Amino acid sequence: MGRAAERSERSERSCAGALVALLLVLLTACGNPPQINSPDLSEADAEACAEFVDALPETLSGLDRVEVEPADAPGAAYGDPAIVITCGVGEPAGFAKGAPCESVAGIDWFVPAETYGDEPVDVVMTSAWSRPRVRVEIPDDHWPEATAAATGVLSPIVKETLESVGRCDF
Repeated sequence: MGRAAERSERSERSCAGALVALLLVLLTACGNPPQINSPDLSEADAEACAEFVDALPETLSGLDRVEVEPADAPGAAYGDPAIVITCGVGEPAGFAKGAPCESVAGIDWFVPAETYGDEPVDVVMTSAWSRPRVRVEIPDDHWPEATAAATGVLSPIVKETLESVGRCDF
């Protein structure tokens, strides 16, 4: 085999190798949709959650809505890493009378005490005084901007579509 043929063969192998590497990068970048664990809901709660999810916007805090798994889950997700919203969740850990909360547009959100601080943290907020409850999980990548934006957008939707069963004690 002559030198020109060897160079051509090496060039083809290099191109093929580069193409395979590019495909691997693209496939790795395309993650799976966020998973939403579907809670066991009564018929009334399932209907309320469906109304809530249908009312959610296409963008939240500048992030586009993305597909979730399963597709019929009572929730939605935005961005990557995803802000995940789930309707019909149970009582959050650490929730008790006098628990810390944030009140936005007439909706009280339970926010665990360890969330407060100056360092970026994953935030989990729950509309603990609505039925069914809504949980919002915000990755630290979106802290703190998305926290205020999410409650500002979601509170009126919670108020409009879900039942209020009390207020937090300030």
